[in-house]
Amino acid sequence: MYHILIVDDESRIRSIIKKYAEFEGHTVTEAADGMEAVHLCRSGEFDIIIMDIMMPELDGFSACRQIRKLSQTPIIMLSARGEEYDKINGFELGIDDYVVKPFSPKELMLRVEAVMKRVRRTPADLQKKENVVISLDEGGLRADVTARLVFIDGERIDMSPKEYDLFFYMLENRNVALSREKLISDVWGYDFFGDVRTLDTHIKLLRKSLGRYAGLIVTLRGVGYRFEG
Repeated sequence: MYHILIVDDESRIRSIIKKYAEFEGHTVTEAADGMEAVHLCRSGEFDIIIMDIMMPELDGFSACRQIRKLSQTPIIMLSARGEEYDKINGFELGIDDYVVKPFSPKELMLRVEAVMKRVRRTPADLQKKENVVISLDEGGLRADVTARLVFIDGERIDMSPKEYDLFFYMLENRNVALSREKLISDVWGYDFFGDVRTLDTHIKLLRKSLGRYAGLIVTLRGVGYRFEG
């Protein structure tokens, strides 16, 4: 079970999440704003953080930026708004997932499990991908799956953790039509709940990171995406 830090200025929201988290057997610590969350992260360790964006003292984005200087603890961001800008900003800061209010507490707990499953890969899982290197365009695009490194024309490209997950999954399934539902289920690790915007936002970020190779990710209208290579 996990030690979860819940950060939200609404005590009712914290109480609901805490109730479901403790029912699942997790330990919970609460913070009422971003400033308190950063302070708690400096003095202790957590397995995962669930944090609201709009808060007094220090908003969720600013708190995430400060926490990322201290650790890579997984962060699930909560927001009453679903604007694409918020999602892109959050993912570029390195958050692991994004949930729009109002949300289902049960779904939130499933997302917690999915995020933790990704970040806690076992040695056996890593061994399966040993020495896997994929090169395209005569080495112009090169991916070291084992080391989670991507190079374009010999220059290393930095991506967010989720971009890496999505890119390597699509690369290993290149030339295969992948539905949005399958991508979310296999890459995010939880059942599809109908919000494809998170996936589409990550595809947009991934294309930006790939630069001149962005066109390798083809949109299949009404279906999903295909990585051609």
